[in-house]
Amino acid sequence: MMLSERELERYDRQIMIPGIGIEGQERLKSTTVAVVGVGGLGCPASLYLAAAGFGRIILIDEGRFELSNLNRQIHGWQRDIGRLKAEAAKEKLTALNPDVEVETQTIKLTEENVDEVLGEADIIVDGLDNWRTRFLVNEHCVQHRKPFIHAGVRALYGQMTTIKPGEGPCLRCIFPQNPPEAERFPVLGATPALFAALQVIEAVKLVTGIGRPLVGRLLFFDGEEMHFEIVDVERNPNCPTCGYL
Repeated sequence: MMLSERELERYDRQIMIPGIGIEGQERLKSTTVAVVGVGGLGCPASLYLAAAGFGRIILIDEGRFELSNLNRQIHGWQRDIGRLKAEAAKEKLTALNPDVEVETQTIKLTEENVDEVLGEADIIVDGLDNWRTRFLVNEHCVQHRKPFIHAGVRALYGQMTTIKPGEGPCLRCIFPQNPPEAERFPVLGATPALFAALQVIEAVKLVTGIGRPLVGRLLFFDGEEMHFEIVDVERNPNCPTCGYL
């Protein structure tokens, strides 16, 4: 997909990055990214995906903004309380970058609809706050060989990895047992913002081929100590989700 003069000017600084260039920017324009969950992670992730010039962004969230969301879910402004998160986010993203196509799916992902909802996405970004849906998305990505950029946060802590089915472990390899779910948990808004930015960097790397994605590696962050750590993680040949690949 050719870039317009406006797009060449808009993305000038990242086109300058070795390994991206005009060809890499055109690849970004040709890529569809699904952001599952328009919350603490999904709001800033979608913002930077649009700023980076991913051509099509699908926002998936059935929820509406509440006042208690606004410390971290940056597409929700005071005036947006009660509005559908995905629709309010689309408004902000389109105002930021009208050259990006933004679609919304204001539904809950289920086993029955996941393939239809995510079917046209090239990359899936994890903006979720529950493991049940994460594992559902993980299964879709394994079945269709799509990259899944996982992140999870709590308070001043977080983790992330990039799933490339067949090349590294899937989410079920890393977490063979379902982690405990929590309806409400503490979170500082800057923590998901940090990980959302890292997720977008991973997405850019996957599309353009620059750098080394977090495939087979799990990144941990301790914000209290301001400490990052990366550990290697391996595929489980007996994984019930990806063992057949």
